[in-house]
Amino acid sequence: MSVQTAVSDGLVVAKRNLIKIKRVPDLLVFTTLSPIMFVLLFAYVFGGAIDTAGGGALYRQFLIAGIFAQTVVFGATITGSALADDVKKGLIDRFRSLPMSPSSVLFGRTLSDVVNNVIVLVVMSLTGLVVGWRINTSVGEALAGYLLLIVFAYAISWVMAWVGLLVPSPEVVNNASFIIIFPLTFVANTFVPLDTLPGPLKTFAEWNPVSAVTQAARELFGNIPPRAPAPEGWALNHPVAYTLIWAVGVLLVFVPLASAQYRRSTSR
Repeated sequence: MSVQTAVSDGLVVAKRNLIKIKRVPDLLVFTTLSPIMFVLLFAYVFGGAIDTAGGGALYRQFLIAGIFAQTVVFGATITGSALADDVKKGLIDRFRSLPMSPSSVLFGRTLSDVVNNVIVLVVMSLTGLVVGWRINTSVGEALAGYLLLIVFAYAISWVMAWVGLLVPSPEVVNNASFIIIFPLTFVANTFVPLDTLPGPLKTFAEWNPVSAVTQAARELFGNIPPRAPAPEGWALNHPVAYTLIWAVGVLLVFVPLASAQYRRSTSR
């Protein structure tokens, strides 16, 4: 089938996934409630105890980009659990019987999750504005910050697509993803400055791609705390480039892996 057919079929699959959100609004409600709770808890419960060279108000400026990064990474797990659920219910077998491009199922799934992440980022941005967060750069830079978050999340969603086709159930996908993603998003500069971390953790965090996308978002939103020490290492001094390198690398590896695993799953 042609690329045009694959894209067209993928858009139909993406529409099907978005209609599912409309019919089961609990999916979107709980996806957005979690980051809102994180914003409120960290902003008001922990904000006064975490030093960002400026106190609670500046911590809220520092915090939001980290919450954005954590949320879009966790949001990518929806791809894996949804695909595992489709395999478990036999929906993938029904797709196989239709005259459609096989790659459209994965493309449509990941595309619909981009839309979900956009909705979540809008809700979180409004919550951030309520607690005192502000964008201090131009519209173009702010849009670039949001776009970078979406691109990074899209790349991670292909990792989760591969996991979702590899693992037998949505519950296992969620548990397995949590074990990896939770430390990845916390051993980073998402919630605390890196100079507060002990040596080995600090080194890991400096090269952690979640730290890079968070640092890039902070710079593009103008949320770097005044008097904050300059970041160490190439990754955090070039966070946009480092994030894009990771995103492209992940896509180059996991798009073929997920596609091959999909073919194996549908050939059983």
